[in-house]
Amino acid sequence: MKIPVHSANHAPSYYAATANRQTDYQSLQGDQSADVCIVGGGFTGVSTALNLAERGYKVIVLEAHKISWGASGRNGGQLIRGIGHGADQFRNEIGTEGVEAIFRMGLEAVEIVRNTVDRYQIDCDLTLGYFDAATKPRHMRELEEDYESLTGYGYPHELKMLDRSEVASVVGSDMYIGGLVDMGSGHLHPLNLCLGEAAAAESMGAQLFEHSAVTRIKHGTRPVVYTEQGSVNADFVVLGGNAYIGNLEPRIAGKVLPAGSYVIATEPLPETLHSRLMPRNMAICDQRVALDYYRLSADKRLLFGGMCNYSGREPASITAAMRPKMLKVFPELESITIDYEWGGNIGIGANRMPQLGRIENNVLFAQAYSGHGINATHMMGRLVAEAISGQAERFDVFAGIKHMTFPGGKHLRSPLLAAGMLYYRFMDLF
Repeated sequence: MKIPVHSANHAPSYYAATANRQTDYQSLQGDQSADVCIVGGGFTGVSTALNLAERGYKVIVLEAHKISWGASGRNGGQLIRGIGHGADQFRNEIGTEGVEAIFRMGLEAVEIVRNTVDRYQIDCDLTLGYFDAATKPRHMRELEEDYESLTGYGYPHELKMLDRSEVASVVGSDMYIGGLVDMGSGHLHPLNLCLGEAAAAESMGAQLFEHSAVTRIKHGTRPVVYTEQGSVNADFVVLGGNAYIGNLEPRIAGKVLPAGSYVIATEPLPETLHSRLMPRNMAICDQRVALDYYRLSADKRLLFGGMCNYSGREPASITAAMRPKMLKVFPELESITIDYEWGGNIGIGANRMPQLGRIENNVLFAQAYSGHGINATHMMGRLVAEAISGQAERFDVFAGIKHMTFPGGKHLRSPLLAAGMLYYRFMDLF
């Protein structure tokens, strides 16, 4: 029987099969008290908990399933510079200083992950090297603008524009006309990163509870967060459920739309093959709206993802949907076996900028990373911790951006967005 990929019993991923440890945190029982209660045990919640624990706060994390169960433990594992899709569009709301601050934070976000891995010695296969692959001259022009912007800023890592003749030094495919190499970005094992950060937060006193779905929140001067079998009374509450927030808080639920994304993993590739197809072991993304993203795992499997699905319908077979896309890039993999397939929800916002703000003065939220969650979640975790600590200047830059609620109610949001995205996919043809 087919296991629905978005259910509590989703099919096991390559990451789950190669996790460093299996968590077994208790479910919340009885009434508890904390300085901060965090809803959601993915990157948003865990990175926030780690930042707060480092500052000496008593933190409780409530996860409905298992730590890193959602997109944090299932994504493509690509650690890429930048936050959002063009902060310039918000200049009237946050000013030139705000736009520049977001640019700087987009670079800082990657450094946060790299420094966290180093500080806590997290074994997550962190590998530096990333390639933005262009399939059209328009993509090359956009990447050249990125190159000029980054070099003008003084980007501290190697950057290099490649033309068609140089692409083979990075990826053995005829699909691309050039692109941008960035040695400051890269890839990693996302589940092991989140599990390692959870262990680090726990070592500093944070309490993590699994199988503890939040049923409601009672707002007030000291809000109370309820589960089926317990409650947490706290000075602050942080909502980090992202695509899995459901209807817990209607004031933000309609601003983030769950969209399916899917990944396949091959059998380990022979050295002669992976060294020719991926000679520098970089993470790679193309520049289309319905993009492909892929990389090698530590044991030299090709992890190939994409097919962002806005309709809410799952593919009948992930492998059947994704394998032709992989073979279009790498026809040489025709005889290679697919060992794993999996998927999950990412959170999409209408303007493709992460959503950070307050519902009440003491209830904060972070969500809607639009497929670039590894770095952005870690930046949001730092900003939320700063705001709770009384330093909200950078938090308020993001909080100053307005975010629309998707129209149509929960049953029509996905079909309406899917229809709207057809325009952008059409534009990819030119």
